[in-house]
Amino acid sequence: MDKTFILTAELDPASFDWLDGLRRAHFPPARNLLPAHLTLFHRLSPAQTDRLGDLALPDAPLPMLCDGVRLLGFGVAIEIACPELARLRTALQAAMGGELSRQDSQGWRPHVTIQNKVTAAAARGLYDELRAGFVPRAGAVGGLLVWEYLNGPWRLDRRLPFDG
Repeated sequence: MDKTFILTAELDPASFDWLDGLRRAHFPPARNLLPAHLTLFHRLSPAQTDRLGDLALPDAPLPMLCDGVRLLGFGVAIEIACPELARLRTALQAAMGGELSRQDSQGWRPHVTIQNKVTAAAARGLYDELRAGFVPRAGAVGGLLVWEYLNGPWRLDRRLPFDG
């Protein structure tokens, strides 16, 4: 069976710490196998990830904004605005070729999930609480992270920094 990979954006340390703290506080502990992450692609083949090394990546971190709270039905996410990352994702999608999963072929709405697999009422409660006091936070994306999917947890395969 071929390996499966996930591609995420590398968040700046302050943004990661804040989002991961929210995730640890609100994600059901028994289901929280991963740190906070901003997924670009959920399911890539080894051949697709090999093509990542051929692409011209940004030569400096990309500015991002944690700009809202999103209700996921049975969870909550922090919305991320980063136009440059959206353009990069489109270029990556074209360069990688091959079949993309149904999830990866759909429109991309960048977010970091901080709660999932709870009741709709619990999700609504956290959404209302966070939304009431939400203040947008600036941050940056400093690179790409390629993760090997291990049937639940992930293992970092490689880092592709935006440092020229």
